[in-house]
Amino acid sequence: MGLLSIIRKIKRKEKEMRILMVGLDNSGKTTIVLHINGEDTSVISPTLGFNIKTINYQRYTLNIWDIGGQKTIRSYWRNYFEQTDGLVWVVDSSDVRRLDDCRQELENLLKEERLSGASLLVFANKQDILGALKPADIAKVIGHSTEDMC
Repeated sequence: MGLLSIIRKIKRKEKEMRILMVGLDNSGKTTIVLHINGEDTSVISPTLGFNIKTINYQRYTLNIWDIGGQKTIRSYWRNYFEQTDGLVWVVDSSDVRRLDDCRQELENLLKEERLSGASLLVFANKQDILGALKPADIAKVIGHSTEDMC
C-alpha cells in the first residue's frame, strides 16, 4: 500500500475535503460559495487571489477554495492544486463567446498531475439567464459527458 493510499484512508476517516472552485472570471464562483454558505450575495466584487470558506455538511468539513479567474492570475492556479480532493469547474452558461477559452482552460487543468486524484464537477451556472446554453450543449463544446455536469 503506497503512502498516497494511506493518506486517502486517513482523510476518509477525518471526512475533511479540500475543494477548488475554479473557472473563468465572472462565471459566478464566489456567488455559488456564498449562497451555499447562506451569506449575502447582493454585492460581489471580482476575486483577486482566493477566498476560503469552511462549510460543515452532515459529518463532512468542506474547505472550499474560491480562486479568482481573471486571465492575468490563471497562471497562479497551480499554487492551489496540492491535496485537492474535488474540483468544481464553473461555466457561465450565458457567455457563449468565451466557451472555447473555458474549454481550453479546463483541458489545461485536467493535464495537471497534482489534480489527477481529484473528482471533477462541471457546474453550468447562470441557467436562469435568457439565451443560456443547456448543460448538454456546454458538454459538447468542452468535451465532457452530461453526467459530469450540474
